[in-house]
Amino acid sequence: MADQPVAGPFPTVPLTRRTPGDPAALAALVDRLPAAVLALDPAGRLTWLNAAAERLLGALSPLLLGQVLAEVPGTAGRALASAGAEAADTGEPVTVQAAGGWYEVRAARAEEGLALTVSDVSRRRTVQERADRSAARATLLVRVAAELSGALDGVSALGRLARLVVPVLTDGCVVTVVDRDGRARDVGSWHADPDRRDLLARYARVRLDTLPPSSPVGRALRTGEPVSSAVTDVLALMSDDGTREMLRALRAESVVVLPLPAESRTVGVLSLYLDAGRQVSAEDLATARAVAVQAGRAIDRVGRQSRQIQLAEALQRSLLTDPPDFPGVEVVVRYVPAAEAARVGGDWYDAFRHPDGDAVVVIGDVVGHDTAAAAAMGQLRGLVRGIAHSSRGGPAEVLRGLDEAMATMHAGTLATAAVARLERGGTRLRWANAGHPPPVLLWPGGRVEALAHEEADLLLGVDPEAERREDVVALAPGTTVLLHTDGLVERRGSTLDEGTERLHAALAELAGAPLPQLCDELLARLLEGTPQDDVAVVAFTVRPPV
Repeated sequence: MADQPVAGPFPTVPLTRRTPGDPAALAALVDRLPAAVLALDPAGRLTWLNAAAERLLGALSPLLLGQVLAEVPGTAGRALASAGAEAADTGEPVTVQAAGGWYEVRAARAEEGLALTVSDVSRRRTVQERADRSAARATLLVRVAAELSGALDGVSALGRLARLVVPVLTDGCVVTVVDRDGRARDVGSWHADPDRRDLLARYARVRLDTLPPSSPVGRALRTGEPVSSAVTDVLALMSDDGTREMLRALRAESVVVLPLPAESRTVGVLSLYLDAGRQVSAEDLATARAVAVQAGRAIDRVGRQSRQIQLAEALQRSLLTDPPDFPGVEVVVRYVPAAEAARVGGDWYDAFRHPDGDAVVVIGDVVGHDTAAAAAMGQLRGLVRGIAHSSRGGPAEVLRGLDEAMATMHAGTLATAAVARLERGGTRLRWANAGHPPPVLLWPGGRVEALAHEEADLLLGVDPEAERREDVVALAPGTTVLLHTDGLVERRGSTLDEGTERLHAALAELAGAPLPQLCDELLARLLEGTPQDDVAVVAFTVRPPV
């Protein structure tokens, strides 16, 4: 029969050139390959293997030929048989652990049986694992920084920290914080094994009450230095049988306790619990220390902010006093702080008697959300009273005088304000507005009306010579006037006009309700919980004559 060319993208080669040469020479050549090569019959029995395969299976060919690969003594035979079958079925290489290393198995199946090639990829896998661990540690530091950098509640953020470091750095983690009085408490825990998470959480709730000062946690808190210990040594220090049994049931082999350092003291510790066979590398330890430093700084920062916020809130609340009693007028005030404690700011209100005996109601908002805004709010509030008493003028005159005073005494401060004065026994309202949300009237019949000009007047602190307009509206007995700051109508994902419409609709529905109830219900409907910004409300109703 004549030679037939082989079709394909390569040059045609006669079939006779594909005929094998000397089998012994070919076997010797395959023996020199670093990869193991094995052939199995359809029953899984070894029919051929090279020298590398002999070394991998731990025996010479005469002892292996004819044996079922999966039944060869040791773990390598079973692992290679299973991986070979999977590789043949999927057409993809399969990586398997065998004989103390990692191997990549490729396979092809034919009528004669199964052929396997097995390559040692232990070094490549080690390099890849190191690269993966390095990337995981870098990602962990980024996630921790993101979690802690903007945290306003240090305890809650640290409680979530345990979930971040597991399993990158450890199998289990407990986070401990220390308050200003030196009291330690565990605020968070997590374990890589779901079956041990609840146990670790229960252990964290009781361990600090039973661990002696000589324990790793006690030593780390006292010295500010990392402490490593075998769990058996910790068990020997514990006197409470129940707590000791919980720690034993966690099946941890060792623990590493890292202090959380602040500027002047240790503010907590991270307890890393490691299972048998797991060790903390130098790189892992360096990353854990970096996490601990970030956590300590976050606690210290939040603590300082909390003390500043408490002072600002105390200042703000000390100035938001209850209104005086006015004949024929009921006045109700409300103040709701922001959800974010750091956003304490410049919302304020006031109600006082004009020298002529009329009731004056003021509401304002200093631009900014910090202690400076709160301090400026207090000063502007005092200025309004002083200007109203000294000038004896109306709302526009009060705003003009306040603008002039701010230009010389509080340069750089911006604020909005609305001033309303009840005249003629409450039958007439004189008002002026400097960039503030307009006052709202709720008429006795339930009609709602906003007191606004076509163009809003300039806010305070921009131009002390700006014109201040003043308007007058007659009030019917039973009319309610509402003044509020913008936090009442502003909401994320919604426009100011939509917020104003919600306010007007709610007021119309609440018409006829007692004024305190109206204010409380209005806040509940519009805020839907704690607002993102401070909210101040002052409302008054002209009582019908008796």
